[in-house]
Amino acid sequence: MARYTGPVCKLCRREGEKLFLKGERCMSKKCAMERKPRPPGASGQSRGRRRAHRVSDYGVQLREKQKTRRIYGVLERQFRRYFREAERRQGLTGANLLCILESRLDNVVYRMGFADSRAQARQLVGHGHIDLNGSRAKASSTLVKPGDVLSVRERSRNLTYFKEMAANLEHKSVPEWITLNAPDLSAAVDRLPLREQIDVVVDERLIVGYYSR
Repeated sequence: MARYTGPVCKLCRREGEKLFLKGERCMSKKCAMERKPRPPGASGQSRGRRRAHRVSDYGVQLREKQKTRRIYGVLERQFRRYFREAERRQGLTGANLLCILESRLDNVVYRMGFADSRAQARQLVGHGHIDLNGSRAKASSTLVKPGDVLSVRERSRNLTYFKEMAANLEHKSVPEWITLNAPDLSAAVDRLPLREQIDVVVDERLIVGYYSR
């Protein structure tokens, strides 16, 4: 299955809430959820009302799984693989799953404040602008570990984007499990996040229920 390349605002409208897929635009009046808060399609509003009265338990679980996939930009096969890994780890499967998703390289680049969205973070990694432990990061799906250090590549620091980013980086807040070194355009992963340190609004128990059918 190919990665979704259509309008991401449709994904938010399909889930009926903001998924913050376009960075600062999601906080402005230009956000599609502010202008058209209904499911996509010509008859989305009436269709959405009909669906609201007949959603099964399976449907609720499916929507929560799809919403989480879309927030992190993960395809179904990869998401299922993360779930199986979460089952093998000690602790609650749902919390383990979110921890794995948070430890993806693109998400960490986003959490560091180097990008306004996870999609933009994937683009930075794909274009070779990010180093992981001193070497060029090769895949945005790489799972970081405690002790890993991410930084902007030396040859990329003179680009206009990173110069503007550096000017605002000190004012950005980062999660407790990351230590940001703004002057050096780098950050260290101190530890993997706990569930209460992950601010994504999802009910992971529904996802566990979906895959446990």
